[in-house]
Amino acid sequence: MSIDKDETQQRLKAAVHFTVGRLCQRAGEDINREFSRQAIAAISETAFRQCDIFAKDLELFARHAKRSTVSAEDVKLLSRRSTALSVYIQRKSEELNQEQMDLKKKNTGKRKIRDTEEEGRE
Repeated sequence: MSIDKDETQQRLKAAVHFTVGRLCQRAGEDINREFSRQAIAAISETAFRQCDIFAKDLELFARHAKRSTVSAEDVKLLSRRSTALSVYIQRKSEELNQEQMDLKKKNTGKRKIRDTEEEGRE
């Protein structure tokens, strides 16, 4: 059974609304304030619309580069207007790259050990 686009969009909106509500609740507890339902709805709608814009921009960046997949560079380009977001994304990108390099080194080391053990058996 396939879910149509409108139903999918409504589910996404509901998930965003729920998450924003939780974040507002936590933030409100920290500052001893409450957020009205209207404020939560407005924040949710704004976040959802901004995500839609981001998704379309990312798709266009990839298409412009004649790719069918969005890359980390596309995301970095998207964040160029927000210094804080750009710095955060750059840091996360570097962390992910380092993790991938560490994993490759670890796997290469395991492969060398395995090859050495196999040579010793022969």
